[in-house]
Amino acid sequence: MNFEGLDPGLAEYAPAMHSALDPVLDAHLNPSLLQNVELDPEGVALEALPVQESVHIMEGVYSELHSVVAEVGVPVSVSHFDLHEEMLWVGSHGGHATSFFGPALERYSSFQVNGSDDIRQIQSLENGILFLTKNNLKYMARGGLIIFDYLLDENEDMHSLLLTDSSTLLVGGLQNHILEIDLNTVQETQKYAVETPGVTIMRQTNRFFFCGHTSGKVSLRDLRTFKVEHEFDAFSGSLSDFDVHGNLLAACGFSSRLTGLACDRFLKVYDLRMMRAITPLQVHVDPAFLRFIPTYTSRLAIISQSGQCQFCEPTGLANPADIFHVNPVGPLLMTFDVSASKQALAFGDSEGCVHLWTDSPEPSFNPYSRETEFALPCLVDSLPPLDWSQDLLPLSLIPVPLTTDTLLSDWPAANSAPAPRRAPPVDAEILRTMKKVGFIGYAPNPRTRLRNQIPYRLKESDSEFDSFSQVTESPVGREEEPHLHMVSKKYRKVTIKYSKLGLEDFDFKHYNKTLFAGLEPHIPNAYCNCMIQVLYFLEPVRCLIQNHLCQKEFCLACELGFLFHMLDLSRGDPCQGNNFLRAFRTIPEASALGLILADSDEASGKGNLARLIQRWNRFILTQLHQDMQELEVPQAYRGAGGSSFCSSGDSVIGQLFSCEMENCSLCRCGSETVRASSTLLFTLSYPDDKTGKNYDFAQVLKRSICLDQNTQAWCDTCEKYQPTIQTRNIRHLPDILVINCEVNSSKEADFWRMQAEVAFKMAVKKHSGEVSKNKEFALADWKELGSPEGVLVCPSIEELKNVWLPFSIRMKMTKNKGLDVCNWTDGDEMQWGPARAEEEHGVCVYDLMATVVHILDSRTGGSLVAHIKVGETYHQRKEGVTHQQWYLFNDFLIEPIDKHEAVQFDMNWKVPAILYYVKRNLNSRYNLNIKNPIEASVLLAEASLARKQRKTHTTFIPLMLNEMPQIGDLVGLDAEFVTLNEEEAELRSDGTKSTIKPSQMSVARITCVRGQGPNEGIPFIDDYISTQEQVVDYLTQYSGIKPGDLDAKISSKHLTTLKSTYLKLRFLIDIGVKFVGHGLQKDFRVINLMVWQGSFKSLLVPKDQVLDTVYLFHMPRKRMISLRFLAWYFLDLKIQGETHDSIEDARTALQLYRKYLELSKNGTEPESFHKVLKGLYEKGRKMDWKVPEPEGQTSPKNAAVFSSVLAL
Repeated sequence: MNFEGLDPGLAEYAPAMHSALDPVLDAHLNPSLLQNVELDPEGVALEALPVQESVHIMEGVYSELHSVVAEVGVPVSVSHFDLHEEMLWVGSHGGHATSFFGPALERYSSFQVNGSDDIRQIQSLENGILFLTKNNLKYMARGGLIIFDYLLDENEDMHSLLLTDSSTLLVGGLQNHILEIDLNTVQETQKYAVETPGVTIMRQTNRFFFCGHTSGKVSLRDLRTFKVEHEFDAFSGSLSDFDVHGNLLAACGFSSRLTGLACDRFLKVYDLRMMRAITPLQVHVDPAFLRFIPTYTSRLAIISQSGQCQFCEPTGLANPADIFHVNPVGPLLMTFDVSASKQALAFGDSEGCVHLWTDSPEPSFNPYSRETEFALPCLVDSLPPLDWSQDLLPLSLIPVPLTTDTLLSDWPAANSAPAPRRAPPVDAEILRTMKKVGFIGYAPNPRTRLRNQIPYRLKESDSEFDSFSQVTESPVGREEEPHLHMVSKKYRKVTIKYSKLGLEDFDFKHYNKTLFAGLEPHIPNAYCNCMIQVLYFLEPVRCLIQNHLCQKEFCLACELGFLFHMLDLSRGDPCQGNNFLRAFRTIPEASALGLILADSDEASGKGNLARLIQRWNRFILTQLHQDMQELEVPQAYRGAGGSSFCSSGDSVIGQLFSCEMENCSLCRCGSETVRASSTLLFTLSYPDDKTGKNYDFAQVLKRSICLDQNTQAWCDTCEKYQPTIQTRNIRHLPDILVINCEVNSSKEADFWRMQAEVAFKMAVKKHSGEVSKNKEFALADWKELGSPEGVLVCPSIEELKNVWLPFSIRMKMTKNKGLDVCNWTDGDEMQWGPARAEEEHGVCVYDLMATVVHILDSRTGGSLVAHIKVGETYHQRKEGVTHQQWYLFNDFLIEPIDKHEAVQFDMNWKVPAILYYVKRNLNSRYNLNIKNPIEASVLLAEASLARKQRKTHTTFIPLMLNEMPQIGDLVGLDAEFVTLNEEEAELRSDGTKSTIKPSQMSVARITCVRGQGPNEGIPFIDDYISTQEQVVDYLTQYSGIKPGDLDAKISSKHLTTLKSTYLKLRFLIDIGVKFVGHGLQKDFRVINLMVWQGSFKSLLVPKDQVLDTVYLFHMPRKRMISLRFLAWYFLDLKIQGETHDSIEDARTALQLYRKYLELSKNGTEPESFHKVLKGLYEKGRKMDWKVPEPEGQTSPKNAAVFSSVLAL
């Protein structure tokens, strides 16, 4: 706040501004004004100044509610409504801060912030309050504890601060710069120069920073660069206050007169759309403060120092009838603030009093305030009784009189001996991971306890240490961790160990010896990997999704189809769902349902994964159903048996998963309402029975599908809400039955456990004559239940434990719209015959196809895995065999399992979440042909998303119809990237660096250059990829991408979607072109066109379609050479000077490939080319692999090494 030109009467308070708080009443304060104020012996006000009882608060009209003394006789310098709690903060000229709670202004806390300087601005944060004084920034808790104290330069004279985000603060004052301070590190991160010194007021909108100067100017600055975009010369004298709302800026201040500065009664109003002044607003008070109060209209509150307040519209005329008086205790008003809810106004005067005006009797300061934490009452006067039997009883609570005698506890040294507390054993995780160098061991910190703190263990809990002391010291014994003894090793959360080479030397084959593809878990929100695998192994769903292609930028069906294509081509190597999860994060419904996890929650396991994956299951089915409805149903998907689809508004997803239902509502008056609906999945509803009664799974499923309940509902006949009986009947059964288990509490878990125990006892009793209790089966000995002789192979005892879920269920529609559900076993199959099950009309047999389970592990936060029954068609494609097998899918760990393991749920650590039952012979009902939906039209010219892009900015020429690439054509390719999330790493105790989580990259620019023809070297694709995610680093030095290039509003580049560019590359791959580039492995991986294959890479691009100059000019066991050095050495080109350019890099790679063909004679003379490479490495070592600067360096062609090469 700028105090220049204020009333000279303030000068008489100068001594009190810098003196310590005096407990005596100030001599300038009129005692008669404080007749209603009760003072304690030290002279501090204890009670608020109540408004007279006759004052009535009218709704919508501001009136005085309360007045309170903050600090007697010391002027109030600043007031601020807390943005998080129902509190009002007040700072004084003596450096003292006081807070008041609620509209009653009850004193909450009071503490000294600065001993000599006045408090100039207050800003509330979530965890505390920021106080700005002349050259000090202090962050304190609401109770008064100091969080940090940042001392500025003693020459600084700060007046204003602005919180730009949760961790960044701008501080300005009378000097010619503004400081940017990071609140997390408490360090100055930036210093912005200011052309006009004296920034005393700062405001912010979503377009600009606004800086108010002592010279009377208001400057508008860019949010990113802080450069001045516009400047308003508001007043000739000085600026008093200004505020911004919508497209209007209003300011008040002082104008220069012959006698000095005079308060200007004209408010300057500016239109921010056209950046010009509109008609000034004449007011009837001397404006010192102003604020927009946009409740019903964009009205302004203008306050004078004498206590007059006027409301008016910024574009209308001021009405003298809208003036009211504040009646300050002192002669002047010193500060003014408006609450976030606009229901309360706070005024501070020069005698230390604060006045609260509100427009309602019970105002709230914020729309949504959190609860305020109050101090506990003092318990000194009432000492509780002491229990001597408690070992944790602090003896310091016993009042002991002062004495000079020897205490009983002061034993002689001869009768006592020191007994130090036994140190706890070393954590088993540290012992397991320890590496020894000499006699010193190094191990990463397992982070199981706070740093430098050891928990105090009592004698009765010492037994916990004894169990840990049994952990052997040998590496063999330390392989299994004690806390994971319940969780089977293959079910534990798998993590990728990163090295200097990233993923290149990680052995994925150790975790997956099959030819099916896993999914990488390090991508944000990859908790859904198991459900992606379930959908992939549903053959009709997979074929449908891979045939789908639409024009939506973020279509989950399209992205899922691209991911399924990668899983199809992989031969046991893990894939990553980057593009799918990126599209998933942009869906508003996913965020609204809480499906987008923060990185911290995902790493710590704070989210309930079981509930999360069940919500995700419902969301993905609904989303795929909607995506399919937007396109015409493909002809290839009509039923092979002649059955047609449902209604025209339905989709194939609807036909597969939808169950048509009839909901009946019967009122007690006899009125019945029936409506039809459909659902894509069912949620299990468990009976409320604690007697241990036996329930078949089929009974619970029927109860959940045909749900009967009593509830309140509207009755049209009675015309009011009445108790009604709600019943649900099934009209049509789905082809795929999806069930959410909803085991979200101990009640449901106990029900599963109890039913599994009852089922186990019944199964043992049934097979008591056939099964020996000691009989065990190895995994390789498991056979199908049906033997050639027709005799059932009885399961072992271990196979019967924790099993309640049947492998098959039989469902039948009855004539009276009922539903019969029963468990269907292999014995029933043999008894009734294989065809008997579906002889009758309306009978369906469903086989269990997948179970998704939640693995409970307190150390890692838990994980999600899937058991999937992989069908014959997948085995035929991948392994060339025809059989069915159950597999465990745990991210990139895939392992065959016995089918009984898929239905065994130990509720202590393995909890069921989702079940998928598939109708028998489902695949025979659908035509499962897949046709590539990507056509050549994707390469033709397309419009840019950028609004400012013009033809003059075009950097490429699209392909014409006669230029369409053919098999074997060369295409130069290069891509540039930006960083979405920084790498997370830790420094080990031995000094080595360990990568916890790699940086998340996103493709920002892709360039494809013609490799032959008359237009060779001319790009036909140069796409900048628009992104809606926050970019933390544009990597401009290496990518050439600048802030704004990817923003459709301001970019001048040819901006497209990632999906559009992906389709272009997929078409080029499918047509058979050869890509030439430098370091194409990383390019393809970030674009999501690559998966890992051991130490090599398996590309969706076939190996013979990739010509990578990194490997063409590389010798085994030698370093890789940069494109810049190769271009300088072989082509005499200087590239990548200040930044990288993908067009230049792609052209250079094409030229290097031509040079390679020239030097190697088209690959026919490998020995001579080996000598060329030898000369290249020799020159590189001499030059330290650096391209020389232009001065004083000759071309490499004149060097001795290169001349010997040319002689070849």
